[in-house]
Amino acid sequence: MISQDRLYRSFEVRADENELRVEGYAVTFDTPAVMYEYDNVQFKEVIERNAFTQTQMEDVVMNFDHEGKPVARTKNGTLNLRVDDVGVFISADLSGTEEGRRLYEEIKGGYIDKMSFAFTVGEESYNKEDRTRHINSVKRLYDVAAVSRPAYDTTSIYARSFFEAEAEKELVEAREREKQVKRFIFETETLMKL
Repeated sequence: MISQDRLYRSFEVRADENELRVEGYAVTFDTPAVMYEYDNVQFKEVIERNAFTQTQMEDVVMNFDHEGKPVARTKNGTLNLRVDDVGVFISADLSGTEEGRRLYEEIKGGYIDKMSFAFTVGEESYNKEDRTRHINSVKRLYDVAAVSRPAYDTTSIYARSFFEAEAEKELVEAREREKQVKRFIFETETLMKL
């Protein structure tokens, strides 16, 4: 079951022909992603360049669709994570389990070509002008997962709850400003009649 307190994002993988290894960037920094669209207004999210400087990544697993048995794990050295100038790079040896070997063949065959990652936010900010949520720090990285559907489909469940709330706040604020303007006009007109 996908946890509602974690966020999920996508990345692409590639399979190495010589061994059962997959690699790719789980995260790319400073790249806006449209997470939600409402009434032709886009709400975006950006993972900031320094978001992973203090992230808890001691025991991260790789699995399929964020569920099931792990097919690689940082704790046993079959999953390696590296934060660099581009983002978070992963390299996983899938040879250790039957599930991993099957997953490798599916990735190699092009049946599965996307991944996502599950994380909790440490610090965030929101720019109302451009409707962009900035993930300033990631508290913990839980897993990276090869997925049958791109992670942005999964993300929409959790990211939308955040962005729907922001859209609702903007709507309430706009209505409140409209009421204040009407009240001001009414009071001004009333004073002018006196």
